[in-house]
Amino acid sequence: MAFDYQVPAVPAENGLSEPTQQAKEAEVPQRSGTAPAENRRSKIWGYLGLALATLIVALPLYFVLMTSFKTHGDIYSNPVSWIPSPFAPENYSYVWNTLNFDRYFLNSVIITVSLVIIEVSFGVLSAYAFAFIRFPGSSLLFFLVIGTLMVPNEITIISNYALVAQLGWRNTFTGIIVPLAGVAFGTFLMRNHFRSLPKEIFEAATMDGAGFFRTLFKVVLPMSWPTLMAFVLITAVTEWNQYLWPFLVSDTEKVAPLQIGLTQLQDVEGLTNWGPVMAGTILTTIPMIVLFLLLQKSMIKGLTAGAVKG
Repeated sequence: MAFDYQVPAVPAENGLSEPTQQAKEAEVPQRSGTAPAENRRSKIWGYLGLALATLIVALPLYFVLMTSFKTHGDIYSNPVSWIPSPFAPENYSYVWNTLNFDRYFLNSVIITVSLVIIEVSFGVLSAYAFAFIRFPGSSLLFFLVIGTLMVPNEITIISNYALVAQLGWRNTFTGIIVPLAGVAFGTFLMRNHFRSLPKEIFEAATMDGAGFFRTLFKVVLPMSWPTLMAFVLITAVTEWNQYLWPFLVSDTEKVAPLQIGLTQLQDVEGLTNWGPVMAGTILTTIPMIVLFLLLQKSMIKGLTAGAVKG
């Protein structure tokens, strides 16, 4: 009588039988070959998305820049010319001389710098108080301050205009700056950042005898530099681009910012000669582009601070 005897599988060194181990070894090349292919496809789609987003953003900017160097006839050429022919850099000198650009530029600098100083100072001090001072109703007061962010500026324009006109602040820097200075964004941003700082640092500062303001300027702000720079940059760009409120309270070039000057330039040139208007637009955006290039690293660090903990 014959017996069908099967040889048992010999365990491998890693604890797996030989058939199982061979199957595992056969699967490894398949998986290792699939992963790079998936990574390549993911990278290709990522690069395509990046290229599409760049094209959507850069194409209008390129067209504005090229239009600023075009003559009147070249602007309305058919088909559209993507490179100016002839090249007309005199649009920039025309804007500078006709628009009284230096006066409007100085007004914009005064308004923006003043608002940045006021808003950053108020934002840092109020955020520091909300973060580290406990008093009755502090949470309620903080929510009321943050609640102002939910109110559109257009709702308060009529009441602000009536108050400014009553105080005789029309056509003054005070009338432009004061109503724009009350912004709660900085309080919200800086308070959340202050609350994320290690408590041990404040305990050490207290043990060293540091007072309230010394702790702020010697300990807190040096640690909060990226977030503070992000706050400064966002405030500067926002206030530099203010149009509606300065347009309502300023009638002359004595206090009007660059955005109002561009409106007057468009009124002079009409709706056909876009070359000088685009040149004025480029000149208006250059200061903020330079500021962003100088502070972009600090801004990115400030906006992503606390996103990763480890």
